[in-house]
Amino acid sequence: LFLAVCAVGIGGTFQYGYNVSIINAPTQHIHRFLNETWTSRYHKELNPDLLTFLWSVIASIFSLGGLCGALIGGSMAIRLGRKGALLMNNVIAILASVLMGISFPTGLFELLIAGRFLIGINSGIGLCVQPLYIGEVAPKHLRGGMAMGTSIFLTGGILTGQIIGLRELLGGEAYWPLLLSSSCFPAFAQLLFLPWFPESPRYLLIDRGDELSCAKALKRFHGSSDYGREMADIQRECFALDGEKPKKPWQLFTDRGVRWQLITVIVMTMGQQLSGINAIYFYATYIFKQAGISAGKIPYVTLGTGACECLTALTCGLLIDSVGRRYLIIGGYLLMSLWSTVLTFSLTYQELYSWVPYVSMASIFAFILSFGLGPGGITNTLTAELFVQSSRPAAYMIAGTVSWVSFFTIGMLFPFIVNGLKQYCFLVFLLECSAVAAFIFLVIPETKNKSFLEIKTEFHKLNFGRGS
Repeated sequence: LFLAVCAVGIGGTFQYGYNVSIINAPTQHIHRFLNETWTSRYHKELNPDLLTFLWSVIASIFSLGGLCGALIGGSMAIRLGRKGALLMNNVIAILASVLMGISFPTGLFELLIAGRFLIGINSGIGLCVQPLYIGEVAPKHLRGGMAMGTSIFLTGGILTGQIIGLRELLGGEAYWPLLLSSSCFPAFAQLLFLPWFPESPRYLLIDRGDELSCAKALKRFHGSSDYGREMADIQRECFALDGEKPKKPWQLFTDRGVRWQLITVIVMTMGQQLSGINAIYFYATYIFKQAGISAGKIPYVTLGTGACECLTALTCGLLIDSVGRRYLIIGGYLLMSLWSTVLTFSLTYQELYSWVPYVSMASIFAFILSFGLGPGGITNTLTAELFVQSSRPAAYMIAGTVSWVSFFTIGMLFPFIVNGLKQYCFLVFLLECSAVAAFIFLVIPETKNKSFLEIKTEFHKLNFGRGS
């Protein structure tokens, strides 16, 4: 089971984290490449506004690709199987790497845009299908910890991208095309290792009706003596679904039986993206400068933020099946509300006392730790747990779409929010985090050690009224 999580993670959410992270290091080199290409092609200087626009397209088209990936990921998981969809997804990553790698030698910045779009599609599919596979192969008592593999590989991808992007490695001017094309290595790793693991047992029995392959897969994952309980659980779910075909996303919006599950997933996914974690990274460089850290050393301090996220994802993975989902996610949002308040005060009085920047620095790390311990990891886990087999792929498509649209929106609006409100932008995030914590407290039951059918029964009272 552990090796299966590694095999799906390396080409899944690792790619998302890695490709979000690596684009920051070669910013200046790509600007120079755009200027030189434009001058040699059109024999005139590139307009600064057009340069900013082209750079924005290269950076943000990734999220447009991610949205497209989220929209097709669920359908691929139904048609090709969870494992088949992940394997096919690596072809897109390799093609994207080739296009980005040859953009500089060929002098075609359009290939860079196309490559970023394709790697976005790859990330969108990975974010949709990987949690599906992990959630379906995990036994009840390990489901939370295994589902945290999604978050651990995502934060691991961010940290790896920050390290590889250092100017001593591939962040230098000579190597940036290699940096952008290095995402082919996780893709090759997954193509090498994932074929050794079985398809999701739930997919084999419920979607394909293949009981023999399901039993073989369960024996591989859970051992010959322990697979019987999981088999019985899958058969009960199969019987309850009574041959129900996988649903399309729009069908979930009209199904009263999943109304509150769907509202919950949308609120949690938007809450995760709009929680202020992007603001923290935006302010980090400024705060590190104020604390007296030289500009040359800031990239190394930023590695600490990536390491923080990775550490908390691992900690959350160890705690989730003992502490429970509700306590961790509500606690995470409440702590983020607290640190937003501290940051608002410390940024307001940053110039008054020499020790205040260090309070800001501590608050940044504390905010990231709180995010990783709750919202960062548990949101994906709960998306898998709140739906039965027929609704799960469609739910991930909806969650993925909401996530990428929120990611794109905050990317576009965030500079205006910061310019308009300055440090008081954290008061907006304080209200948002508090509201999401209150919603989760009032709506979501604890899902620890419960089967998918038991969780559905818990929501039945909310969806159809207490007397039903």
